[in-house]
Amino acid sequence: MSHFTSLPIYPEIFLLLMTSIVTLLGVGGSESRQKTTYIVAQVSLGVLALMHLDELQRAQTVYAMQRMVVIDPLGHLLALAGTLATMITLGFSRPYLASRDLLKGEFLSLAMFSLLGISVMVSANNFLVVYVGLELMSLSLYALTALRRDHAVSTEAAMKYFILGALASGFLLYGLSMMYGATGTLDIPTVFEAIHKGTVNPQVLTFGLVFIVAGLGFKLGLAPFHMWVPDVYQGAPTAVTLLISGAPKLAAFGITFRILVEGLSGLATDWQQMLIVLSVVSMTLGNLAAIAQSNLKRLLAYSAIAQLGFMLLGFTPTVVNMGTAAAANGYSSALFYIVTYVLTTLGTFGLIMVLSRHGFESEEISDLAGLGKRSPWIAGVMALFMFSLAGIPPLVGFYAKFAVLQALVSTGVKGYIILAVVAVLLSLVGAYYYLRIVKTMFFDEPADTTPIRGEVGATVLLALNGLAALGFGLLPDGLMTACREAVIKAIST
Repeated sequence: MSHFTSLPIYPEIFLLLMTSIVTLLGVGGSESRQKTTYIVAQVSLGVLALMHLDELQRAQTVYAMQRMVVIDPLGHLLALAGTLATMITLGFSRPYLASRDLLKGEFLSLAMFSLLGISVMVSANNFLVVYVGLELMSLSLYALTALRRDHAVSTEAAMKYFILGALASGFLLYGLSMMYGATGTLDIPTVFEAIHKGTVNPQVLTFGLVFIVAGLGFKLGLAPFHMWVPDVYQGAPTAVTLLISGAPKLAAFGITFRILVEGLSGLATDWQQMLIVLSVVSMTLGNLAAIAQSNLKRLLAYSAIAQLGFMLLGFTPTVVNMGTAAAANGYSSALFYIVTYVLTTLGTFGLIMVLSRHGFESEEISDLAGLGKRSPWIAGVMALFMFSLAGIPPLVGFYAKFAVLQALVSTGVKGYIILAVVAVLLSLVGAYYYLRIVKTMFFDEPADTTPIRGEVGATVLLALNGLAALGFGLLPDGLMTACREAVIKAIST
């Protein structure tokens, strides 16, 4: 692909082209046409993943489009993970959507448009590009949430998501416009330089920063900006919940890194304090609220709030007089955490879809009762995911939590060590509701004893997903090294 290198954003251009083709193919459509559309979508995403992998191995940093876009290993790593997450989501969703007459062209094209938004966000080097990518992703997800037009709960969830999402975008935009007012530029590196020269009005900067952090908090679904998460997770069709809970989390990590670390690290002492508060509040609220839930999707929504709060701890080790070693360690463990969290979430929601059938959504925790007797291996895979989310070794969730805690403790600062202890205690609370699901599957009596027959493709995908959660836990070094190199390269250029 060397002749492409003169065009640095060729993966995004390819994705846009293929999304347009998928949109045209999906118009109207017999069943065979829908099948073709689905295959074209999956093959395009496969090719896109290979493009990102190829670029990731080159490990170059290139600026393009008048330096508004940065093409670097971090962007490729996040885009690659997002592409794979979207492919897995479509694989799990196909039987679920087909049985509900929702497998239409618009689901596939909107999913690909949201991925395009994610790709734009993770390679943004300018505030406007961040915002354009964010809106492209968000608008696709709002439309997908309302995909079941005749379903009141879905429509209500879409309205809440749209209104709160618009509010969040407004917060972020207001913060970015204040940054522009203070520094006179929209380019992230130039903002960084202006702050370090100290020629900027500090009041305006701090105000802008508060709005930016609030906007990012909304997008990551952190408490106290989490109001939309449980309602959207529960109200959207499970296939859409899976899309929302997967790749967009990677994008939110991407823009948090681009804006706060690459642009505003001169204000690190301010935003790190805010993130510590958001993190502790999210872990406390997420874990405590999840205990009270009987709906599985709502429980996973509160679990997501707590998990992202934990991930945020990786952003808190300070950049001390521009020596970024402790910080880079924290950022790379946060990146590892978010990638592996998305992997586990894909499996969990995929499993809910495998258990659902026409006219029956497997959404309540009680629906899992006796699953160990009805389908021992599906219950086994679900137990793997639950143990991973609870952070039990040797699964990947344990290693991810360990990496973040190690980043906090290795700073040697008393405050961070206390923070690590608080995180461990709150994780113990979280272990309770994950293990409750395992108990329900293996020790409760089933209401319905018929064996479960999932669609072959989805069940194979589930097995692979479970193996990945175990494999990355036993052999985390490869992914951890990729995360560390991507982060260090992003900070140093």
